[in-house]
Amino acid sequence: MKIYLAPMEGLADFYLRKLIARTGGYDLVVTEFLRVVDQLLPVHVFYRNAPELHNKGRTDDSTPVRLQLLGNQPEALALNAQRAIELGSQGVALNFGCPSKTVNKSKGGAVLLNEPETLYQVVKAVKNAVPAGHITSAKMRLGFNDNNLMVECADAIVQAGADELTIHARTKAQGYVPPAYWHLVGEFRARIPIPVIINGEIWNNGDAHRALAQSKCDHLMLGRGAIRQPWLAKQIKNNRDDIESWPIMLLLVHEFWVLVRVQMGEKYCAGRLKQWLHYLKEIYPEANLLFIDIRRLTDLEAITSRLEKELNN
Repeated sequence: MKIYLAPMEGLADFYLRKLIARTGGYDLVVTEFLRVVDQLLPVHVFYRNAPELHNKGRTDDSTPVRLQLLGNQPEALALNAQRAIELGSQGVALNFGCPSKTVNKSKGGAVLLNEPETLYQVVKAVKNAVPAGHITSAKMRLGFNDNNLMVECADAIVQAGADELTIHARTKAQGYVPPAYWHLVGEFRARIPIPVIINGEIWNNGDAHRALAQSKCDHLMLGRGAIRQPWLAKQIKNNRDDIESWPIMLLLVHEFWVLVRVQMGEKYCAGRLKQWLHYLKEIYPEANLLFIDIRRLTDLEAITSRLEKELNN
């Protein structure tokens, strides 16, 4: 069983990818999407999206990193896929699942699930452009407003030559509202001859094994569950339900804060810390108390002082 860390726009950035991958159990990390319109993007844009390219497309602990592209123009996506591989990306991922209204309004992400022929043309162009031996993968949802085209979309992606297919088991309209419909993937899994990775509503070890059983898939992609529990992949692979202690989790939080303070603008780093604590508080009561204490703080030194006080308790 392989476990991938999902691409989560505005959440699983370089800093969090780095720390989560280090906890172990992740076979691949997929970046936030790089949006392609109608031209080849400059090299610096790739490095900004995926600093791991400076490390041959791997995190500091050598977990492979795959750059994700979003768009609807086959030729432009093909050119950018080639550049991604040249710069060191471990394969190329195509985004047909983003539910953002802004993205969908520009004919990107999940809205393309209304156009199986477009999916086919995009995947085919990218597959033909990517050098042999490099993976072309795609991620889709079960549909846009409904799942009437889910099988046709999956078939289009497969027939175009994709090497892997990840399915978030909800439609765009269903967003992130529970449940995820893993069983619907199971109904057509047998017709897909390539590896299929199931994604959606996997918060713990039990969810993971139910998702695998109902979807008839062999592999997993973890999203928000990995943000809430960074060691989730390791727990699933060891078939364990234990959770790391707060002191160990706090060390990771503190390291994250040090990273974002040094490398991210002052305007954004406090928000990123609060965002992560908002997820962690679902598992750790201590994270909730910390979140409450710093929620209204904007002074970075004050936030640092509160974190260090927590570390010394």
